[in-house]
Amino acid sequence: MLNSIFLAQVSSMPVPAPPMQDSLSLLDLIMKGGYIMYPMALLSIITIYFFFERLMTISKASKMDSNFMNHIKDYIHNGNMDAAKALCKNTNAPAARMIEKGITRIGKPMKEIEESMESVGKLEINRLEKNLSVLSLIGRIAPIFGFIGTIAGVIKIFYDISLTDNISIGVISSGLYQKMITSATGLVIGLIAFIGYYILNAMLDKTINKMETASVEFIDLLK
Repeated sequence: MLNSIFLAQVSSMPVPAPPMQDSLSLLDLIMKGGYIMYPMALLSIITIYFFFERLMTISKASKMDSNFMNHIKDYIHNGNMDAAKALCKNTNAPAARMIEKGITRIGKPMKEIEESMESVGKLEINRLEKNLSVLSLIGRIAPIFGFIGTIAGVIKIFYDISLTDNISIGVISSGLYQKMITSATGLVIGLIAFIGYYILNAMLDKTINKMETASVEFIDLLK
């Protein structure tokens, strides 16, 4: 009898609701990194912008008709210099601009032709390499910003402890958030910048090889 009464009382007692867990969005998590996240956000935007800008530029520069040099050889053998120059002007590629410069120097000493083509080649390479150094620089300094954020997080931890005279997870959590988030963000941005830098350099090397191949074929044609 007593057991049944006890069970009835227990069943009638309100069941405590499970504790509510606060959800943390990605933006909220990033903002816990502190003010150092603003320059790091700027670095990430610059990295993405320059990577895709250089990617499109180098991709366009590397595209050239595989029969371009064959057409140039035919025009020169037939003495049709105007058609060869027109083909170079209508081909938007660094190698075509080098060949055009060489065609305009035909009749002059071979050394002068080679030097003029080499000068154009250097200008084209400098144009393609523009802003690549920015990616390399970001790859180096982004982890440093993360390290600065780590130091700021440690300082915040000790400052909060000094205010409360209490070493608990609640007191040091904000500093730990800042410390870990800034470190991870700096490393990720630096990694992306370095990967982008080396991808673009590999593409640039292929473009330079095409330019050198076209230049050698043109000089051999004249010789």
